[in-house]
Amino acid sequence: MKKVLKYYILFRLPIIVLLIGLGILSHYLKDEITAWILYILAGISLMLYFMMGTMRIVQEAVTDGDVELAQKYLKQIKFPRLLFKPIRSAFYMIQSNLFMATDDLAGAESNIRKSMQTKSKIVGDMEGANLMQLAFIQLKKGEMKEARLNLIAAIKAGIPDKESLSACYLQLTSIEIQRKQNRVAKEYFKKAKALKPKTEELVKQIKEMDKHIVRLPG
Repeated sequence: MKKVLKYYILFRLPIIVLLIGLGILSHYLKDEITAWILYILAGISLMLYFMMGTMRIVQEAVTDGDVELAQKYLKQIKFPRLLFKPIRSAFYMIQSNLFMATDDLAGAESNIRKSMQTKSKIVGDMEGANLMQLAFIQLKKGEMKEARLNLIAAIKAGIPDKESLSACYLQLTSIEIQRKQNRVAKEYFKKAKALKPKTEELVKQIKEMDKHIVRLPG
């Protein structure tokens, strides 16, 4: 069933043409009920093509860690502005992540800002994730002041999972140490540790920070 759905998504346009062709044939054979059913199915498929694109299989490829395949599927979305708003926001978010993976920070920032501009009540909980992504991009660009403000705003807006929230607190810890605000840094670090993240990289970073932060005054 999963494979059938994947092929339907990938070959939606040819399927639409086929459905319309079969509908015309049914009309020619005087079977109007079948013809209208086929036209309706073609109409629904066309709506899904524009409003959902290939995002379902894009997200599957991202989950599997296949960046090249995710990029290939993303390129099949020709009209992102026509995507359903929550899906459009996710489209730009994934685009931003893929640009980050190739160190294209300008592309990453451009796409995350587009995601932030996609206003929808359904995707209200993505605000924190978007701000966090923007902050990480800004850190890579050396814009520490802007990144700090966006990390704080991301936490206030709400981060969807404790791994990401812990990463935010840990990054704020590093920023405050650089700002020589050791007391604030220690508070952020306590919060990062308290979340007990399981991600291998975060666990490693926390262990390293634990050794360093105890030596700091304040």
